[in-house]
Amino acid sequence: MDVSLYFKSVLEQDRSPVVLCDLEHTIVYMNPAAGERYAGQGGMALVGRSLLGCHTPKANEMIRRVVSWFAQDKGHNLVYTFRNDEENKDVYMVALRDGAGELIGYYEKHEYRDRETMGLYEFAP
Repeated sequence: MDVSLYFKSVLEQDRSPVVLCDLEHTIVYMNPAAGERYAGQGGMALVGRSLLGCHTPKANEMIRRVVSWFAQDKGHNLVYTFRNDEENKDVYMVALRDGAGELIGYYEKHEYRDRETMGLYEFAP
């Protein structure tokens, strides 16, 4: 059984944007929600490009600092990076590690704080 298919499916179905980057800051994966979210900057065509090209110099400095901190210790895995009150969400950078705990990249995680509007056990399309 190829477990990676299950992980990919989880990301593909997530309603929040997910952008995975390697240690060179290359975008290696975007889920459909991220493609829609960043459509104005190129959407899915951003895969294979540098994440640093999408941010300001100040933001790039912070991204590099976070990745450096991730690399210092296998326990360094989550950094709160941004609050968007308009969308009622928090944004984090999360370390990606291989089976041995070595840093292989990072991703951006959006956590929306709005109460769910879908009814309990409502079957949405």
